[in-house]
Amino acid sequence: MKQHSTLLPATILAALIASGAGACGAAAPALRDAFDGCFLVGAAINRAMATGSPSRWRTREQLDADLALVRGQFNQITAENDLKWALIHPREGADGFDFGPADAFVQFGLDQGMYLVGHTLVWHSQTPSWVFAGTNPPPEAVRAAATSGPIREATTLPEAGRFRRGMDGGPGRSGYQGPRASREELLARMRDHIRTVVGRYRGRIKAWDVVNEALADGGPDILRNSLWRQIIGPDYIAKAFEYAHEADPEALLRYNDYGLENPAKRRNLITLVRSLLNAGVPVMAIGTQAHLNVSGATFESMDDCLTELATLGLPIHVTELDINSAQGGQRSSGADLADNAGVTQGGLVEEADERLARAYEGVFRAFAKHREAVAVVTFWGANDANSWRRNGRPLLFDGESRPKSAFDAVIRVAAESERGGR
Repeated sequence: MKQHSTLLPATILAALIASGAGACGAAAPALRDAFDGCFLVGAAINRAMATGSPSRWRTREQLDADLALVRGQFNQITAENDLKWALIHPREGADGFDFGPADAFVQFGLDQGMYLVGHTLVWHSQTPSWVFAGTNPPPEAVRAAATSGPIREATTLPEAGRFRRGMDGGPGRSGYQGPRASREELLARMRDHIRTVVGRYRGRIKAWDVVNEALADGGPDILRNSLWRQIIGPDYIAKAFEYAHEADPEALLRYNDYGLENPAKRRNLITLVRSLLNAGVPVMAIGTQAHLNVSGATFESMDDCLTELATLGLPIHVTELDINSAQGGQRSSGADLADNAGVTQGGLVEEADERLARAYEGVFRAFAKHREAVAVVTFWGANDANSWRRNGRPLLFDGESRPKSAFDAVIRVAAESERGGR
């Protein structure tokens, strides 16, 4: 990648971004246009982008460049945080919602004619304590009680990755540990939350991550031992999809999880989703997060992953794509904010730009091969500065929204796919 000794003025930089200038300065198509006819190409955006308000992390010029990048490259956006329960519904009661930032996200996407994705409705992390609170003392054998139910397998699963996005909701993981709601109370709160949030954006947000990261990373059970599972039981997943479908019958409803490049975890996802489909649960798409690293991201591994996921017969959405170049993250493919500092430490690997380009070329070759199944590819951030793993430089654009050699590699894949026929 060509190095720049000075920063370009925001107005010039925005024009270059809009024109699709590649890493070497040559004109290149926007990602959305390069893969037109294959799949949507999107990015997660943060509150500053959605509202157009500079923050202490991004100046007005930098934010303008960020926005030019999003407008110029993508045709789909996901709200990075503002539709998570803790942000949109932090307090109990009808006046406990904070819709402002989410409304701004939706309006931004509609103004740009983009496909909008809501992330996420039910998750073990970033859920306020009041959701689980009640008058029932936690049972002594919560794990034993939670294992009853149809979604269980007696096979020990190998470790699929230590890292998750946020802290687990179970005992000993900084989740709520006080008196609990009853099953009926928690279901009522879930129903109210989903119907209110999904209903508010009905017809505008086209797809929802209904349940996020419900799979366990190891042990004999398929499901994570979250508070949702402990209080409601394993059918909390089916109930969440039922309520979301009632709130917006036209929305596409996704199950979303990380680490599906791991064969054991992938098998468990397939088992889970098949059991839900057999029960008539409206799971409509599979979300594979794809938090990868430059050491493990290859055409072969992604091809294997997509081949097996496609056996479910559902559209596949790559929901949170990034490829970590930090030395500390070369053994992880998970999504835990608590461990994020560790997986982005140690500086970059040697030849980081070249390895990132090769990694992205490989996974996009797999996406293009499976274009009949892959419907959406979403980067978890538009550029490195706005990435949750910014120290790992995991995206196609650097912190000043300039395309890297990885961008050129991805555009080459699109050109090769075009020549090979779509």
